Amino acid sequence: MSTDVTAKTPAPAPPGKGASADGGGLLQLMLDGMRRNMRQYGMLIALGLIVALFAVWSDGDLLLPRNVSNLVLQNSYILILAIGMMLVIIAGHIDLSVGSLTAFIGAMAAVLMVEHDMSWPLAVVLCLAIGAVAGALQGFFIAYLGIPSFIVTLAGMLLFRGLTEIFLKGQTLGPFPKDLQEIANGFLPEVGPNTNYHNLTLLLGFALIAFVVFQEVRDRKRQQEFSLDVLPAKLFLLKLVALVSAVLVVTLLLASYKGAPIVLLILGVLVVGFGYLMRNAIIGRHIYAIGGNLPAAKLSGVKDKKVTFLVFLNMGVLAALAGLVFASRFNAASPKAGLNFELEAIAASFIGGASMSGGVGTVLGAIIGGLVLGVLNNGMNLVGIGTDWQQVIKGLVLLAAVGFDVWNKRKVGS
Repeated sequence: MSTDVTAKTPAPAPPGKGASADGGGLLQLMLDGMRRNMRQYGMLIALGLIVALFAVWSDGDLLLPRNVSNLVLQNSYILILAIGMMLVIIAGHIDLSVGSLTAFIGAMAAVLMVEHDMSWPLAVVLCLAIGAVAGALQGFFIAYLGIPSFIVTLAGMLLFRGLTEIFLKGQTLGPFPKDLQEIANGFLPEVGPNTNYHNLTLLLGFALIAFVVFQEVRDRKRQQEFSLDVLPAKLFLLKLVALVSAVLVVTLLLASYKGAPIVLLILGVLVVGFGYLMRNAIIGRHIYAIGGNLPAAKLSGVKDKKVTFLVFLNMGVLAALAGLVFASRFNAASPKAGLNFELEAIAASFIGGASMSGGVGTVLGAIIGGLVLGVLNNGMNLVGIGTDWQQVIKGLVLLAAVGFDVWNKRKVGS
């Protein structure tokens, strides 16, 4: 039986319509590029829309320099937890203990510095070490004994909350040394001539813009070298303009107040460091591998138990850092500290693009998810929405983010 090939060959375009066809093809190419990358950029677009909505709704109060600075300070510890939680979820696990561990580390810091007059640098090192030990213990039970992470970290949540109550004896303990308070509440020092802006913050902002442009261009070239899908040139340029504009606006807002908070630098180091680790380091590829397909990762020689152990050890250290930041920000350790922090960190990770099945997610996505929640909290407070409705709205946002992710995967797959 013969096949009519000519019947399947598309007819040539009519004369005079080549330009419109090319334009339609370019538009379709841009739409296809956006659809393929919607998982990566969807929440970034949503964050911009949420900021615009509350900026208008609050008559511009959301974007006041003082409020932008407070937004960073108020959400710093959640963002730190979200980075570690994203790695845990990518590896195919969950950690319910981070809120209680945050409170426990704050209690230990207060006991060491307030009750025993230990110098704050030594106390900080010891607290980070305690967090590492706590994370390592949970990681050992999960990785080497095979107990599900949900059960181990649920037990850890109860254990660390109880130890917090024991060490603090049910009372708030403080204050902390002023130098430690500067970590969570302080700003970069003033340098240079008077320009009506914080010069050091401007310098750091321009350096960040240069880094973002360099990183995006380099990643695009690498993807092209390996024949991977990239955004069309015009869409890529639009993305660069949007990123540069966002960084520039935030830089100018912070520089017109007191400058960049110290904790923002800590967050920046964590984002760059863990972002590089997950993109370029072997351990990062192994984390994605065991979360995406554990049997295949084992056959490829990935030491899944060691990787899982290190992921939870890292989560313990970051939870300790978040506990120190939270305690120093409020200048006291409280038995009720850290309540629901684990839920905020998990929500930030899923809003930022993590998959419940593991193997998917980025460090930057965790930050974007945390900022979505932070801007929602801040904006709803500014416009006077009650805490009851705030919980409803955040729940719907989380559900919408995960639902959109599922829909987008099916759409791209089809």
